[in-house]
Amino acid sequence: MPLITLESILEATRTRVAALRPHTRELERRAAKAPDPRPFEGALGGGTTIGVIAEVKRRSPSAGAIAEGLDAVTHAAAYVRGGAVAISVLTDEAHFGGSLEDLERVVREVSCPVLRKDFILDELQLLEARAAGASAILLIVRAMDGRRLRDLARTARGLGLGVLVEAHTAGELDTAVAAEPSAVGVNSRDLANFTIDRAAAERLVALVPPHIPAVAESGIEGRVDVERFAAAGADLVLVGTAVARTKDPAAAVRDLCGVPRQGRPPRA
Repeated sequence: MPLITLESILEATRTRVAALRPHTRELERRAAKAPDPRPFEGALGGGTTIGVIAEVKRRSPSAGAIAEGLDAVTHAAAYVRGGAVAISVLTDEAHFGGSLEDLERVVREVSCPVLRKDFILDELQLLEARAAGASAILLIVRAMDGRRLRDLARTARGLGLGVLVEAHTAGELDTAVAAEPSAVGVNSRDLANFTIDRAAAERLVALVPPHIPAVAESGIEGRVDVERFAAAGADLVLVGTAVARTKDPAAAVRDLCGVPRQGRPPRA
């Protein structure tokens, strides 16, 4: 079986984007006709406890099979009952077992904002997200240069989409902040080798400017991890495997909720 790397995932994404090009006008038409999305900012703001973004996830390059038979709508509805402030839906089929159909179905059935999580490289994917009813999209600093990141973030905002920009290092954090995101995601997972370093992520969370919501991503297995990231200054956590693989996803999300926010000091 071929080794899965970030570059191989991005190359598969470029192939998908190329197949979309003949359908550009149809995507533009569908995006223009789509109802206004639920504001992503509604999931990010003000509460006193750490917000939980729960993810619909069937498999991953790092974990392999997680929940191959997962029904996206059933899980998403359970996440909401458990207290999730937003739902993340993976739409990469080849590596994560997701689909745009999952996204569309979840948007129709839940009342909270829904994030399209994918390896987004092109404006056509933004149109797909908007047409499917997404509230927000994920952009990954490591997947592109800073100018491209800023351009995609600007286009997404123009479409009414929230923008979660993901970083893994201090240098990437500066690039993420420059894109004027709705929120910054700090990924504990190094996409170069898929290893987890929670301690490094905690240090990076503390560096996110206080006016930008900070979302801790990856490696969150239970409440103790949420508490660690809260102590570092996270405002939200994005949790996938730990809630997707369980037989009681509502209870799994509920167990992560209610951790007090502690805030971050101003950057020097």
